[in-house]
Amino acid sequence: MEPNGLMEQAQNAFDQALVLAQGWLLSPAAWSQFALLIGAYLLARIASGIVTPRLRTLLTSDAANRSILSKARRFLLIFLPLTLPLLAYGFTAVGESVTRSLFGSGEVIAFGKRVFLFLAARALAKDIVTDAFLRVLARYILVPVAALYALGFLDEVTMALDAARVTLGNISFSALSIVRGVIVGSLLFWLGQWSNAQSSSYITQQPMRPAIRQLAIKTSEFAIFTVAFLILMNVMGINLSSLAIIGGAIGVGLGFGLQKIASNFISGVILMVEGQATVGDYVELDGGEAGTIIKMGARATILETFDGRWIVVPNEDFITTRVVNYSDSGSANRLEVAFSVSYDTDINRVPAIIEAAVSKHPGVLQDPEGPDCELRGFGDSGVDFGVEFWVEGIDDGKNKYASDVLFLIWNALKENDIEIPYPHRVVEFKGPMPA
Repeated sequence: MEPNGLMEQAQNAFDQALVLAQGWLLSPAAWSQFALLIGAYLLARIASGIVTPRLRTLLTSDAANRSILSKARRFLLIFLPLTLPLLAYGFTAVGESVTRSLFGSGEVIAFGKRVFLFLAARALAKDIVTDAFLRVLARYILVPVAALYALGFLDEVTMALDAARVTLGNISFSALSIVRGVIVGSLLFWLGQWSNAQSSSYITQQPMRPAIRQLAIKTSEFAIFTVAFLILMNVMGINLSSLAIIGGAIGVGLGFGLQKIASNFISGVILMVEGQATVGDYVELDGGEAGTIIKMGARATILETFDGRWIVVPNEDFITTRVVNYSDSGSANRLEVAFSVSYDTDINRVPAIIEAAVSKHPGVLQDPEGPDCELRGFGDSGVDFGVEFWVEGIDDGKNKYASDVLFLIWNALKENDIEIPYPHRVVEFKGPMPA
């Protein structure tokens, strides 16, 4: 539109506003509405001063109380700043009905009612909303919309946006649909994130296998955002059947190009259902990858090695290759530590001494069986023994089972005067001794 046209429209709007203001100033009905408007506001202030302290006392509860009723009371407490503008809005609505019945018009008091609603929206954005994302929406979307509504321009802006059409292939929607989609989509995204966090927290507290728990969390997340997407499409006025052709073409391309991703996704579901490996297990794959599972995703599983490195392993590898699970969700594992004693030792005493010493370790289990010291053979320098023991978990960076047991063996042998051998070599000289 040309600048002259815009200036002409602005001048017409200004002239209309001026005529309206003059009519209000010169009309007895308008002055009575002004009086009712001021009276409604003063009455709202008086009522707010009486009601607000009582509501605060009623809704205040101990922060340590986690019951549903206490949470609901604390939630309602944050909306107390809306008491004054909402009471003013309600009293003004009553005044509007009175003026319309007496004078047949109520534009002035209706304008005041809309102003009070704008003040309520401003209080909501300024004093009540604490979430950063919702505060942005309230400040830059809710408050401007409330301002347009208060000034009486909201219908005109809405009609102008609805008249502007955007066509994409066989899909046609208005600019108003885009604005509505951005607003509702943002709210749905935030609500989906919040709902997902709440459902994940609830599912985590339920008594179920870790793998099933992870599958339930992923299923819940998928369902929440699918519903949010369908609601968003309905709000924007997009017919889902119009997306069928585009979706079919995309599906064919994805079917050929994303076979591995689909395979990994299905493998991940199988892993979570069967529970052969879950978060916290220490596993080793045929390819040599080994580490503790710290996350199981839809496409891949992340292993963390002892030195802190992360290994991303496709889920398909857990199904199609051999996997050794050393943890199995915290089950016991048997370890062995080798040592030697001198040939001068009474080896019949060694098993009892070592088994008693190893049993003192707090991490060594007595079930399925206690430490077992066995004779392994006769070495070049001493008699070889090995002690087997069961522990909860594996010998990793935080669990130093082998090192601790070796210390116990060393101390036990020293206390019983049992010598730990070291290699001896005999050198034989033939002929005269060297000078």
